[in-house]
Amino acid sequence: MKSTDSTIPLEKLLEHLPENYTVAERELVERAYQVAEEAHQTQKRHSGEPYIYHCVAVADILSELKVPSEVVAAGLLHDTVEDTDITLADIRRDFGDTIASLVDGVTKLTHLPRVSRGDQHAENGDNGHEEEPIAPALLGRKEDIVAETLRKTFLAMGEDVRVMFIKLADRLHNMRTLSHMPEHKRRRIAQETLDIFAPVANRLGIWQIKWELEDLGFRYVNPEKYKEIAELLTEKRPDREAQLEDIKKNLVKLLAQNNIKAEVSGRPKHIYSIYKKMQKKDKAFDMVRDVRAVRLIVPDIPSCYAALGVIHTTWRPIPGEFDDYIAAPKDNNYQSLHTAVSYDDKRPLEVQIRTQEMHLNAEYGIAAHWQYKEGSKHADKNYEKLINSLRSKMEWGSDVQDANEFVESLRSDVFQDRVYIFTPRGDIIDLPSGATPIDFAYQVHTDIGHRCRGARVNGKLVPLYQGLKTGDRVEILTAKRGGPSRDWLNPNLGLVRTQRARSKIRVWFKKQEDEQNLAQGRDILERELQRLGLSEINFEKMARELNYKTPDEMFIELGNGDLSVNKVIKQFSQHEEVEEIFEVGPSTTPTTSTNAIEVVGLKGMLTTMARCCNPMPGDPVVGFITRGRGATIHRQDCPNILQTRDRERLLQVGW
Repeated sequence: MKSTDSTIPLEKLLEHLPENYTVAERELVERAYQVAEEAHQTQKRHSGEPYIYHCVAVADILSELKVPSEVVAAGLLHDTVEDTDITLADIRRDFGDTIASLVDGVTKLTHLPRVSRGDQHAENGDNGHEEEPIAPALLGRKEDIVAETLRKTFLAMGEDVRVMFIKLADRLHNMRTLSHMPEHKRRRIAQETLDIFAPVANRLGIWQIKWELEDLGFRYVNPEKYKEIAELLTEKRPDREAQLEDIKKNLVKLLAQNNIKAEVSGRPKHIYSIYKKMQKKDKAFDMVRDVRAVRLIVPDIPSCYAALGVIHTTWRPIPGEFDDYIAAPKDNNYQSLHTAVSYDDKRPLEVQIRTQEMHLNAEYGIAAHWQYKEGSKHADKNYEKLINSLRSKMEWGSDVQDANEFVESLRSDVFQDRVYIFTPRGDIIDLPSGATPIDFAYQVHTDIGHRCRGARVNGKLVPLYQGLKTGDRVEILTAKRGGPSRDWLNPNLGLVRTQRARSKIRVWFKKQEDEQNLAQGRDILERELQRLGLSEINFEKMARELNYKTPDEMFIELGNGDLSVNKVIKQFSQHEEVEEIFEVGPSTTPTTSTNAIEVVGLKGMLTTMARCCNPMPGDPVVGFITRGRGATIHRQDCPNILQTRDRERLLQVGW
């Protein structure tokens, strides 16, 4: 982002507003400033600056993103409801529903549960607060509060993505001024920035915010390595800049000779991206530093490919370094051609080729394309797919009961590197790197995933554990009916690697078990009611009395053994006291010699015939120890015996 001054006056902010703002829109921003300034007039930041400087800085960052005036105004007001006497009703009355909704969204993010907020207030004791870490050591911790906070943060993002514009701007300014925070908080906030907010900016395509958050976060998380790379970059900067000037001149001349108009610029290197490349490719800094990078801006898409052809015929392409993100855009709608060639001095030259529109998309992402109508939340059609994709992931997260599972899904399905796979019809499916054909199948449709039995990749049968690569064309072979295999959930087999697919598979098996338990539970209850001569039972009432929402829930727990049929009967049988499920015989008279039951190793034990299955002489039987009444004799295939969890109470018996 261009402005890094933490003390931007109102006049500067008004100068930075997009040129297409109307007079009314500029007046709206100025009015929001006046309200915010008065509301925060007694509050200061940790730096000692008036709190309003932070609000103006947030609004200035938003104005650079070219967002609508309502979003800039909401940026000025984003802390008023949280930290001053102004209410949401006041905001709605003075500024309308749209701005009130945005301020409310940011306030709700601030109200999420925190691990520690004991030192949140400004040093002078006033109410202005500076952003605290949502959670320490994010994505490595498994505390419920951390996971739940993350889930709610991203669900809020799914409701209105403009709230995240404000939150990202808020976080960026807080990172720019992080040196004023107590030392023990800096690393936690910086780690959270790297783990959550920088990836969110990337997913929204806001590269300008993404790279600055990464570099600032890295500066506090790993200050030694940050300083080392920064010093090395500074040391060689004059030579590198001179080399780039020569490269740019050569490229402009070469392209002009081929009738291609192009704007050529050096592509800045960012410290965190250099560090990640060193890690990913296991390279020393010198090898990474020596890679020069340029960007070509051309008039249209045909010119992109024409420029690529000229470059590839002039210099030798480096194998494995070409990516066509025009034909297959990234998940955040990023488009460019990427290549690397061996330049005249045999050192690598990275080249990005894009149109001006693609460049704006890459710099500002969805924010640059946000069009608005009065009272609406509308992005242009090129970005509706991205918004729907993000919302679908967030809505899926709201169905996940375990918050930690949702955190894992963010890590594996949202923030990982992506691959772009083609369906047989040519549609593009976006998946995390390392995804398998089964992951692909579940991404296309849940039912296709359940019935997946094989896959062809680029026309060839492949094992289901094979990782997919960008550009692969995948055809899923399905059965007419059936479901997934439990082996798919075995992590050692590597068949499924996305959290989405794992969750869908678990849900399928739980549903199958529930259906089986439902049928068995209903059968158990109906047979017991029939045995007792009870009829015309209102199962709806029975379920409600036992605190179940539906009879099916009650039947499922009867079937899996979590609920005793005896408890159900006792609740509703007023004319008969029903005994424990296995203590069903009223008689304590020993059996006659013709029906004699012998308990192996225990002569003379009292035995009683179970009424639930009415064992007859010659039937295969088993004994169940009852409390104070010897053993109840059941048929071995009695459902009550088959489902009992008290296997240690079973006895071997015989006629």
